[in-house]
Amino acid sequence: MSGQFINIDRKKYAVGLFWQPTGAGYVARAYARALARSVDRKLNLYTEYRAMVGLGSKRFGHRIGMDSCAAAVTDALGEYSSFLAVFAVDKVFYLVAVRNGVILEDKLFEKEDDARSEYFKLSEIPDWGALFAPGAWGMPRAVERNLSDLVSRAPRATLRPISRVRAGIISCVIFIIFAAVMLWFFREPLHQMSMPQPENSQVSPEIAAEYARQIDVVNKELDAEFEIERAPQPEPIVLPYEYLPDPTRRAQVCFQAIAFLMQPITGWNQVSAECGETHASVIFNRSFGTLDGFYSIATNLMPGSFVQQESDNSLYVRATLPDVPVQASLDERDVETLARAVLTAFQDANMPVDVQMVTDTLTNGVDTINLDIVEVGAQSKLAPEQFMKIFDDFGGVYMTRCAWDASTRNWNYEVIIYAK
Repeated sequence: MSGQFINIDRKKYAVGLFWQPTGAGYVARAYARALARSVDRKLNLYTEYRAMVGLGSKRFGHRIGMDSCAAAVTDALGEYSSFLAVFAVDKVFYLVAVRNGVILEDKLFEKEDDARSEYFKLSEIPDWGALFAPGAWGMPRAVERNLSDLVSRAPRATLRPISRVRAGIISCVIFIIFAAVMLWFFREPLHQMSMPQPENSQVSPEIAAEYARQIDVVNKELDAEFEIERAPQPEPIVLPYEYLPDPTRRAQVCFQAIAFLMQPITGWNQVSAECGETHASVIFNRSFGTLDGFYSIATNLMPGSFVQQESDNSLYVRATLPDVPVQASLDERDVETLARAVLTAFQDANMPVDVQMVTDTLTNGVDTINLDIVEVGAQSKLAPEQFMKIFDDFGGVYMTRCAWDASTRNWNYEVIIYAK
């Protein structure tokens, strides 16, 4: 059928999209363009949803800005990672099949028999989390749902053009029309400017130089009289991802600094250690030792460290970290692509992780730059150098903090990644 869209509450939704998962690190538009070339060059629209792209075409009735019905249904049934559903809409039947969060089928049927046959075939696959079908079909385990109730939530996948050429042509046409209107509006001033102006009388170079010198003298006298201060030029904004410490060397320095501070001292228990941006520190709690005993031993084991008494039974010891060579980031990925790639890397390592996307603002008082950042928090048994190997394929990486808990023998890590 040619019209691959359905009307729900006077709004058109795109159906019949060709869905494919995207790999880690792929840019959705570039992946959609390559996929369309290999499948069907007439597929000229795409949408990005979770770790998938869906391809559509204007010849199927799809339009830019149209929302994907499959994505809206998947969002509404988010409690099920796998489900098979058929909905009766007007005189057609719409089938959606999602398996482990991936959209497998997104089809529209004009005939009820065709829709029922496809439903029967797919229902033979075991382990569906939920089944939905029209009540008149009498399908076992299936319940009936109203499609308009499911898509009433805000959809997350909107069709966009795969190629930027059309948008560029439209922009050029708009610019030409705007330029023509402006030329017509300012035709009189432009005509006056184009008319020949009377020539200025010639001034000798000597008189011109003397006149410039006198103006300069007067300006200096006025500045001195009114104490005019010239405003200093603002320093250019330094982008942090151009001067980040080498991640591997930074991890080595943190581990060595913590090992240097976590010295066994008789009568004192090591509680926790932390490596920040400029210092490493450790906390000791007293069991049966004395303060004098701690200071005498620590002076030999940790020379140059700073010791602070938190209480009668607690001591804080700090050491300055050495400088680490810096390097510039060559990673050009955007923040959403980076976040997805980080989640994939930790899934490959079978390690839980907390990933957040935030924005930081830099300013020099005149100019302002917004930086997109991926914040990563994780707990691991891996030492810092082993843990940071997870980020070998990323640029703009900075481990802001790592901490060692002596009671649980776990490392806690905080890492940021700058996007471009």
